[in-house]
Amino acid sequence: MFNRSIKSDGTPHDGALPGERTTEQAILEAAERLFLEKGFARTSTTEIAKEAGCNQALVHYYYRTKDRLFESIFERKAKLLLSGFLQIHDESLPFEQVLAGMVRSHFDMLARNPRIPVLIVNELLTNPERLRALREKLGPLPAGIAMGLQKRLDLESAKGSIRPTLLVDLFFTILGLNALPFLAGPILKTATEMSDAEFDSLLGRRREENVRIVLASLRPDSADSSPVPDRKHGTKAGRTAKGRKA
Repeated sequence: MFNRSIKSDGTPHDGALPGERTTEQAILEAAERLFLEKGFARTSTTEIAKEAGCNQALVHYYYRTKDRLFESIFERKAKLLLSGFLQIHDESLPFEQVLAGMVRSHFDMLARNPRIPVLIVNELLTNPERLRALREKLGPLPAGIAMGLQKRLDLESAKGSIRPTLLVDLFFTILGLNALPFLAGPILKTATEMSDAEFDSLLGRRREENVRIVLASLRPDSADSSPVPDRKHGTKAGRTAKGRKA
């Protein structure tokens, strides 16, 4: 059975920290629960204070505004998403092992935080400035990781172990496969009257099936003559996947 109750560091998923929580931690945890459940626009600082067991003045004392409090949580969740890719980016490992680890790590992160896809997509669509602010805080690290992964894809393609692939296409495949069970899960459970145990079992199957699909999608086809991807426009005119001129 797929276990969603334990974080990667072994702590419970409910956010409890060792020892006594401070008021600031209580506010942050309460805000995270409410933002993930209701979104930014439908959550008020009054609700956050009530959930945290403090008065509204303390919310403003620690975080000044609801925007700053949300940005703190949004940044944490985005870094959490990135950390899954960081943990498995080991050039000493076989490529298929790296890729399988990437898919599983990303899936596990979503399983521990199933509301993240809706929250992030909604906020980035309604407030694109959040993405620009996040890029500034993260600095050059994401771009550096992306360059390293694309270099590995190019190397494996040159060896003939995978077909020519752009990292953005690979990410779309992984994100699409992994996010769908959590986006559609509530609908599926209601429509089929699926129990929590049955849904957890389904998640475990989807996790491994997604690994299989991603790995299979990259394997070269001897009959494939599709154009080599170009980082700017998606294809490189006049050349095929085997490097022949069209």
